[in-house]
Amino acid sequence: MNTIQKGRVRYIVFKEKGIWYAVALEFNIVESADDPRIALVSLLDAMGGYMESQRKIKGSRLYPLNQITDPEYEKLWSALDNNKKIPSPFQVETFGITRV
Repeated sequence: MNTIQKGRVRYIVFKEKGIWYAVALEFNIVESADDPRIALVSLLDAMGGYMESQRKIKGSRLYPLNQITDPEYEKLWSALDNNKKIPSPFQVETFGITRV
């Protein structure tokens, strides 16, 4: 379980129809840009803002942070994590797990 005190978030940066998207799966945050690096930086900034809001609103370090993951992104993550072919029309730049 992800909490304010301890947790992790899976992320994917991919291109679809000419636009780069960066997605934080557990937080259900999506950022977009013309450049994959800008999309990722925007995502990290948004995740920081999300964490800060949760600290202010919930006030508990044990409160779970996870949101319901979009099934399309979960399917893409599963393919990436299992070294399977990426479903069209996605072009993946990077993916991974970051600590929160």
